[in-house]
Amino acid sequence: MADTPYTVANTGTRPSGGQLTLTHVMYALHAFAVITGVLGSATIVVSFIASLPSIAAVVLNYWNRGAVRGTWLDSHFRWQLRTFWFAVLWVAVALLFAVTVIGLPLAFGAVVVTGLWVLYRVARGWWALSQRQPLPVD
Repeated sequence: MADTPYTVANTGTRPSGGQLTLTHVMYALHAFAVITGVLGSATIVVSFIASLPSIAAVVLNYWNRGAVRGTWLDSHFRWQLRTFWFAVLWVAVALLFAVTVIGLPLAFGAVVVTGLWVLYRVARGWWALSQRQPLPVD
C-alpha cells in the first residue's frame, strides 16, 4: 500500500495539529543542540546528547509518544529516540576506545562519524516531517 501524507501501513489515524507542531518543536530542539555543537567548542554528538534542549526533546518524546501511536508521526518519534540513544551508545564506545592511547584515533573517528550521522538524521527527519511523510522503520 502506498503511504499517503496522513497514513502509514494500514492505519488511518490522523495526527492532530498540536502533535505535528510538537514534533517540529522536538526537531528544532535537536537542531539547536547540533548547531550549538557546530558553532561551539563541543562536538556535534556531545552537544546533541548532553545539552538541555536535546534532553528536553527526548523527555517530550517519551511523554507524548503514546498520543501519536498509530499515526505517521510515530515513525518520527521512533526516529528521534533511536538517533539519541544510538548516539549515546557510540559516545560510550568512543570513551572505551579513548581509555587506551592506541584507541584515541578510533575514539576521535567514532565521535566525528557519529556527529555527522546525527546531523544527517536530524536534517532528514525534519525534512520528511515538513513533507508530512513517515520515516522508514529502522
